[in-house]
Amino acid sequence: MKINATQLLEKVVDMEASDLHISVGANPYVRVNTVLKPLTEYPVMNVDDVEFVISQFLDAKQRELLEINKELDFSIALGQKARFRVNAFFQRGYPAVALRHITMDIPTIEDLHLPPILNSVCNLKQGLVIIVGPAGQGKSTTIASMIESINKTRSEHIVTIEDPIEYVFTNKLSLIEQREMFLDSHSWEIALRSVMRQDPNIVFIGEMRDADTIRSTLQIAETGHLVFTTLHTNSASQTIDRIIASFDEEKQNEVRSQLSQVVEVIISQRLLPSDKMGSVPACEIMINSDAIANLIREGKTHMIDNIINTSAQYGMVSIEKSIANLVLSGTVALEDGLRYAPRPQELRRLVDKK
Repeated sequence: MKINATQLLEKVVDMEASDLHISVGANPYVRVNTVLKPLTEYPVMNVDDVEFVISQFLDAKQRELLEINKELDFSIALGQKARFRVNAFFQRGYPAVALRHITMDIPTIEDLHLPPILNSVCNLKQGLVIIVGPAGQGKSTTIASMIESINKTRSEHIVTIEDPIEYVFTNKLSLIEQREMFLDSHSWEIALRSVMRQDPNIVFIGEMRDADTIRSTLQIAETGHLVFTTLHTNSASQTIDRIIASFDEEKQNEVRSQLSQVVEVIISQRLLPSDKMGSVPACEIMINSDAIANLIREGKTHMIDNIINTSAQYGMVSIEKSIANLVLSGTVALEDGLRYAPRPQELRRLVDKK
């Protein structure tokens, strides 16, 4: 049967699924509360089925780009119900597509059950805020909630550079201009260079992708702007190592010094399944202090975890402590917490300690 893409997307919305996957040789799959499962009411898809579904998302130019590049990022809207971030690609020579469900209403920090200290982060005037974690852990949604909080409480000029645009903001107290890569700019390099001429107070850079993007991000933060961005790393210390390692060795000391001055907060996030809430975030929070800045400058990032563990008075928390709090409150099952914790033995120690 020919699958109507609109009806399929409506089912994703009705199920409150976060993701939809369509590929050859399988039923469509959805992810609900972090769990992936097939939609068995739909047939196992052949090449023609997948191509037909993808064709309903693409215009002629996008089809051409997909054929040339073999992958394509873009976004689509389901009327006024939802938006989807889409990645069309090929696997084993066959077409496939992954869609991330984005709600039209931007959730608040409280809606997402994020740590209250993020409200204080929204009051920052300058510096670098990095949200990190594996793909699919809610990084973009967390940043969107923070930008929307600023939008409601501060009069700022906010410029976003995204690939593609995910959440669409409506101006409240702030003026928000959203630029989509390859629709509104030809390259990250040009977009990041020109943003400085657009009189922003706050800049959201969708992802630090390479040394050039990282260099530009640090420069924008260094010149008195508040910058939000993301990175696919697992912890604050790993994030700093990744940023430094992106540069040639002769540049690394300079970058360490620059990063130690501009970074304000690094939040590492995981989404855990919860019977009570569907899914709930656990967050490692590193706040730049004199001790953290010294470790960054001196290249002693392996000691950052110790500072985080002993600096609760500054609002810092380890990922294991965050998960332990969820387990002890009954929000998350211990077995799920152990599965997601980078250091399961530390989590068990924290839980048993109580």
